[in-house]
Amino acid sequence: MVMNFVDRPITQPENPHAVPAERLTEVLRVSADYGLSTEEVDRRRRAFGLNEIAERRPAEWFPLLLHQFMSPVVYLLAAAATLAFCFNELEEGGAIAAVLVVNAAIGFFTELKATRSIEALRALGTHTARVRRNGIVRLVPSEDLVPGDIVIFEAGDAVPADIRLIEASRVAANESTLTGESVPVEKDVQTLAQSARLSERQSMLFKGTAITRGSATGVVTATGPGTELGKISRLVVEADAGSSPLERNLTLLSKQLVGATLALASLIAALGIIAGKDELLIVESAIALAVAAIPEGLPIVATLALARGMWRMARQNALIERLSAVETLGATTVILTDKTGTLTENKMAARCLCTTEGEFDFETENAVEALPIEVGANRQLALLLKLAVLCNDADLECLDATGTGDPMEIALLRVGLQGGFERAALLLEHPVLHKHSFDPAKKMMATIHSGKAGILVAVKGAPEAVIHSAAYVSGDAGEIALDEKERSAWLSYVNHLACRGLRVLACAVRQGPEEPADPFKQLVLIGLIGLEDPVRADVPQAIHECQNAGIRVIMVTGDHAATAKSIGRAVGLSKSPAASTVEGKTIDEMLKTGHPALRDVSIFARVDPSEKLALVRAYQSAGETVAMTGDGVNDAPALRQADIGVAMGLRGTDVAREASAMILLDDAFPTIVRAIREGRIIFSNIRRLIKYLLSCNLSELIVVGIAVAGSLPLPLLPLQILYLNLVTDVFPAFALAMGEGNEGILDEPPRDPKEPILGRAQWIAIVMHGATLSAATFAALVVARVLAFDQHATVTSTFLTLAFSQLWHAFNMRSLTDGVILNEITRNRWLWAALALCAVLLAVPPYFGPAADLLQLVPLTANMWLVVLVSSIFPLVATQIVMVTARLLDTNRR
Repeated sequence: MVMNFVDRPITQPENPHAVPAERLTEVLRVSADYGLSTEEVDRRRRAFGLNEIAERRPAEWFPLLLHQFMSPVVYLLAAAATLAFCFNELEEGGAIAAVLVVNAAIGFFTELKATRSIEALRALGTHTARVRRNGIVRLVPSEDLVPGDIVIFEAGDAVPADIRLIEASRVAANESTLTGESVPVEKDVQTLAQSARLSERQSMLFKGTAITRGSATGVVTATGPGTELGKISRLVVEADAGSSPLERNLTLLSKQLVGATLALASLIAALGIIAGKDELLIVESAIALAVAAIPEGLPIVATLALARGMWRMARQNALIERLSAVETLGATTVILTDKTGTLTENKMAARCLCTTEGEFDFETENAVEALPIEVGANRQLALLLKLAVLCNDADLECLDATGTGDPMEIALLRVGLQGGFERAALLLEHPVLHKHSFDPAKKMMATIHSGKAGILVAVKGAPEAVIHSAAYVSGDAGEIALDEKERSAWLSYVNHLACRGLRVLACAVRQGPEEPADPFKQLVLIGLIGLEDPVRADVPQAIHECQNAGIRVIMVTGDHAATAKSIGRAVGLSKSPAASTVEGKTIDEMLKTGHPALRDVSIFARVDPSEKLALVRAYQSAGETVAMTGDGVNDAPALRQADIGVAMGLRGTDVAREASAMILLDDAFPTIVRAIREGRIIFSNIRRLIKYLLSCNLSELIVVGIAVAGSLPLPLLPLQILYLNLVTDVFPAFALAMGEGNEGILDEPPRDPKEPILGRAQWIAIVMHGATLSAATFAALVVARVLAFDQHATVTSTFLTLAFSQLWHAFNMRSLTDGVILNEITRNRWLWAALALCAVLLAVPPYFGPAADLLQLVPLTANMWLVVLVSSIFPLVATQIVMVTARLLDTNRR
């Protein structure tokens, strides 16, 4: 009948799993036999909106472009360009503006990538559903569902909303992307306690999951943002991807440079005003100081260095989604890893077979490499495999196929093939007469077969149910009665296998001349099969390498604690069965005790999405740089919050991939280790190139500053400095960023995330290098005056002296422990090419009219070239002598 309701508001019920189905339909004011009326659906849609998850607005191009100019360095250079234009210094102003445009273009195009996490979440809901409305079952788009709709399901259907079951027949649902549980979850209509966790709510179906078996009818309890999937989407929105350590360090460095430059420029300007110097000279000096102090090439080189790291990682199956994530990997101190599909293969595999004749243990690394099982004369083992293949609804053509059906049944077919039992051949010998599908109440299924010896009943199911139903057990001497003592022994062994993290099935048989009335009576127990989601073969070594690198690997899974412990031992996360394991329900309480408690845990089990997010935040607040791996919808919020989110590319969901900064194209955990090594190399290279750039710019600043303070003519003009920075900064610095790193970089502990790019040692080296380079320039100035060079020849000589000394200075960037001749720098072919190109770009302008006029240079004579080459080589020789001496002294102290 039509249900007429008064016009009063309706709300999405809380804890529908704890409300009896009959009561829930009353709360939602709907008849299970009739459904909602069209008018009521329209009214509720106006109240609740479409059954969609809110879409995050993609990043627009204009704010992204504007963001490129929001930097202290840009502000300073823009001010210098404005001053130049105001005083009609068009060349200087135009050159500075061009540099700003190039930097902005590079940054803009590397950041023009919209955030797509919520769009991927929405894609999970774009299905149709069978809904009973006005007493008629019809197909409607899933986004049109409203709370109170009656939805009908069959195996293979996607779940379009959160639904409380009111009828269920042998239903199972795949919830792995939501809970992390790799095995389909049995569903029924039973009312549960309010405190039941998400993975324990058997009376509920959740949006974004799928029905793997059975049929059901349910009532919609939540749509859109109110669903569990919608709550995860809100967590993704709330999660803050933050800035990378490199971004924070570069921002700090930029502020320091700008502050120092403004202070120095103000001092020089004040001295000029006190001395009564011309305003134009003061402005020209200020522009020269600003250009000299700021490494204009730094943004370009840092971006290109990170892009180079992206290309290298892509060749190693690590796809980087955010440029800054390349370097963040090198700072990683903690990896929070999901279990299913990350440490394991995300498929079930038989691990042991147990009969009265003994236990057969084996490993199935993967379907292709699976070794055959030698059954031989082991009659019980052969019968166990035969029953597992016969009592089965899945399909598997060959070992290297993926198969279709329940993952556990596919695993049984696979182990059967390993023992030489092919389902098609067995069915020809034993045709199916009847099938009793899995009964959640009895926890067993049975298939009835005919054969030469009569009727064969094959039964499999939960071990406690099969053992309880069995009257006999098959042994060497035939069938013997299964008494209580024997039952207790078998159940004890079942518990032993469960403690190993295995999921256990029992198989039994009944044979006779006629088909029995009850296939689950008078059974003969044949044996047990232990299954698990196997560990990926390459994971243990990868985790060992992480531990050697000083990186903690912690498992965070939605699976059971026993299973998680077993996997943890297998991959090397714990050294003993008593390893510290915490369940999700105790995480909140544990975090209240403070961060020290986090150091004692290697495995977190039964964790839901909000708890994963809380763990990431807790480790971050403890000062760790956190990488989070995962592949499911339930991982998305934590993946986004982490300093570096790592998603699986093959098995991962779109949601996980879009929320991550890195995607593993091969789903291989070792790829993370290679990416971390690359990240460490990149940080080392960036530190080296920044040290190179700043020492070069410091030398220019010293030269200009001394000249201005001493009322001397400027030995370097602003446009010359800008050209010098673009040539000697960009190409040699980028070549330094191409370094391959040393072999032992992963044997070093992770650097402190709070450690700046430039520490005390680096700043001391920068000052020393800058002083040496500027000393060479003033030496050339003195010699030029002694040799009576005119003003233009003197400026040309000092300009090229500083330029070439900066080129040779690249060789001073070697490590103190490397050799003088053969080292990482001299083996860098990119550096030799960069130096050759820069030498041409510096030597040609004095002889090319337009460039010479613009830069105010003159062609060099032989004497001028002699001054330039001798003076420019001095910093390299002096620095190498100091480095060799320092290494000898350090060796002697040891």
